[in-house]
Amino acid sequence: MSRIGNKPIPLPTGVKYKVDGNTVLVEGPKGKVSALVAKGISLETKNGELVVKRDSDEHAAVHGLTRALVHNAVQGVTKGWSKDLDIVGIGYRAEMKGKGTVVFTLGYSHPIEFPLPSGIEVAIDPKQTHLTVSGIDRQKVGQVAADMRSLRVPDPYKNKGVRYSAERLKKKAGKTGAK
Repeated sequence: MSRIGNKPIPLPTGVKYKVDGNTVLVEGPKGKVSALVAKGISLETKNGELVVKRDSDEHAAVHGLTRALVHNAVQGVTKGWSKDLDIVGIGYRAEMKGKGTVVFTLGYSHPIEFPLPSGIEVAIDPKQTHLTVSGIDRQKVGQVAADMRSLRVPDPYKNKGVRYSAERLKKKAGKTGAK
């Protein structure tokens, strides 16, 4: 029994969907997002809600997954998705170069230019140490944030680097002096 797969997805006003083969295209006020629909899964509208049905128990493994992907698409075209990143370290910062490039200064001998994919926006605070990655595709927002974090992963000894705002790090003890 899929508990997630059986939950209906509320369809806000202005959101339309169209199933085409194994993909569903969700249109809303913020744009269009496509999501995969697994084989044996169908979508239908009841009482202003989107219900995900499966043909048989053979497709139970992807029932909840398909519902989650479609729900993420519906929420993306209405509210959008965002991830917050913090840059910690002396002299570490980020700044926008033009409209589609973020330049990171992370303690390396050179600045790192990070081109943004289409559909992704980045807002940088005035201190240049807090970034907000936003867009309508949840998977793309998460991947861009993970790629930015991987430019300088937080160090376990000094906790310097790029981290998610909600991320809590365990600081390791360094070497103890010889006696």
